[in-house]
Amino acid sequence: MHPHQPLSAPEPHAAHATDLTKVYGTGDTRVVALDAVTVGFGKGRFTAIMGPSGSGKSTLMHCMAGLDSPSFGSVRLGDTEIASLNDRQLTRLRRDRVGFVFQAFNLLPTLNALENITLPMDIAGRKPERAWLESVIQTVGLADRLGHRPAQLSGGQQQRVAVARALAGRPDIVFADEPTGNLDSRSGAEILEFLRGSASALGQTVVMVTHDPVAASYADRVVFLADGRVVDELHTPTAEAVLERMGRLTPAHA
Repeated sequence: MHPHQPLSAPEPHAAHATDLTKVYGTGDTRVVALDAVTVGFGKGRFTAIMGPSGSGKSTLMHCMAGLDSPSFGSVRLGDTEIASLNDRQLTRLRRDRVGFVFQAFNLLPTLNALENITLPMDIAGRKPERAWLESVIQTVGLADRLGHRPAQLSGGQQQRVAVARALAGRPDIVFADEPTGNLDSRSGAEILEFLRGSASALGQTVVMVTHDPVAASYADRVVFLADGRVVDELHTPTAEAVLERMGRLTPAHA
């Protein structure tokens, strides 16, 4: 290497936790849900979080998204230290910089698809970025369904509306909690393709909690938790490799 040639810069993180610890209860009821977790989520990457039941997956996501506060350690969203924010600043951060997709679609039945997609921005008094909104709607394949209400859409289409809603405000990061849990395998595959496409084509950062090795195989990277700690990770995973790693983490009697 040339002596003046710079080392390649580390991948920029959309979100990063350092020594993140979350403790619930005291005394006999004390539970350490997260135990000094240090993990980063690269910009424009699709990361899956996996682990046995009770490993801390959801707690990690909630702390990273500002829905729960850490007991110790640091959580940064971009350059913002979440612990330093007051309630009003936290609410604004979640509204403006974080998107959420849940297992339940959480759509309003009286609004059509487009109205559901733009609802968070309407509430915030923000105008959608037209070109971005159109690219999200194209990527999610909903252009001919925008006037339909949720009851007129299939489960997979409703979840696509929910994903588009999470993306529409152009958040720094989207957190998806078991987003295919209520869908059949074909609809689930559509959603996972869309999440993967939103990372690669739109540069969106996506973090997904899942228990499904097939779902995890759509991600660029899988982070494995056990007993509140990061214990392993896989890059460009296959479903078989994920299943094999999960088998090592789950006790035979579980």
